[in-house]
Amino acid sequence: MKITAIETLRTKEFANVLWVRVHTDAGIVGLGETFYGAGAVEAHIHDTLAQRLLGKNPLHIEAHSREMVALPMAQSSTGVEYRAASAIDIALWDVFGKVCDQPVHQMMGGLCRDKLRVYNTCAGTGYVRSNNIKPVENWSLDKPEGRYEDLDGFMNRADALAEDLLANGITAMKIWPFDPIAHENQGLFITAAQMKKGVEPFEKIRKAVGDKIDIMVEFHSLWNLPAAKVIARELEQYKPMWYEDPIKMNSPQALGEYARSTDVWVCASETLGSRWPYKDMLDHDALSVAMVDICWSGGLTEARKIASLAETWHRPFAPHDCIGPVGFAAAIHASFSQPNTLIQESVRAFYRGWYTELVTVVPKIEGGYVYPMEGPGLGVELLPAVFERSDLIVRKSEA
Repeated sequence: MKITAIETLRTKEFANVLWVRVHTDAGIVGLGETFYGAGAVEAHIHDTLAQRLLGKNPLHIEAHSREMVALPMAQSSTGVEYRAASAIDIALWDVFGKVCDQPVHQMMGGLCRDKLRVYNTCAGTGYVRSNNIKPVENWSLDKPEGRYEDLDGFMNRADALAEDLLANGITAMKIWPFDPIAHENQGLFITAAQMKKGVEPFEKIRKAVGDKIDIMVEFHSLWNLPAAKVIARELEQYKPMWYEDPIKMNSPQALGEYARSTDVWVCASETLGSRWPYKDMLDHDALSVAMVDICWSGGLTEARKIASLAETWHRPFAPHDCIGPVGFAAAIHASFSQPNTLIQESVRAFYRGWYTELVTVVPKIEGGYVYPMEGPGLGVELLPAVFERSDLIVRKSEA
């Protein structure tokens, strides 16, 4: 079998999402995805990677993974090179599953559980929808559109949101109320008044539902170390499940100091590419939970290595997902195939909303659990309507 063409697709409406379709001479087409900088990733795929992959056997996934990130500029980051490699890697696993008529999770070793607990990342329907990916500006709070405007919910009525999630069986939620403050202060300090404002959602949640729901706190790497430690101490009384990316993920020493300053778990990080920076973090006792974005960190091939690495340090694995529908499916396959998966991120505003406009299947999520994807490969395809969109941009490299 040979790779005969690599095709990319993106739309103006969903400007951050890039799909990759790997065509083979057997008629099997693998689907992959990445997120952010879609145009730049598209260019790298066609200008650099296509010539390395066309004519090759798509089932040599490990070799292709190494080849795609062997470039001098692709050094353990979540930049264009790794996002491009991730999308293609996911597509190659999709081909592998389709060739064998098995789900990707089976190709990765099989199911480790029958169902998996999810948490709800409390984004809204317009979150990360535009190209303006910056703290606060990309929230689209002024344009509520749907039933699940959970970002507006945690900012303004966190108690009602927690009650609604519990009513739907979801027992964990992730929020980021300190982002506007970090944006205002450049992450350098926090005043007493700002701290009071930041903890309001936590007070409301605990007053409304007590300890019935776990709270993950996302900081988006916006704070310096002293300020992050102050916030961590203040929030401990609300018993968060984890603190995620409190500082920039470029200093294992600094993150290790942060981890030692609190009893709350440190989760890190969707911003890390490849297993190497995770090893640095683990060597410094800097993380409790290894979070990996399948679409940014090297795809499924690298994700399972990071999961295994975390298990070596007796740490759980928790795939990130606040991106597109194909990446979500890939993350779920990874989650079910790894023995140390703790919990799966999900965004109900996405899987109950815009994901359904783009793909044939969204994962089954009921009662606070996600269930394994069915069918060969990833078990998901782009809807025919996607190929008919007037804003669709397609580029294809052929052997």
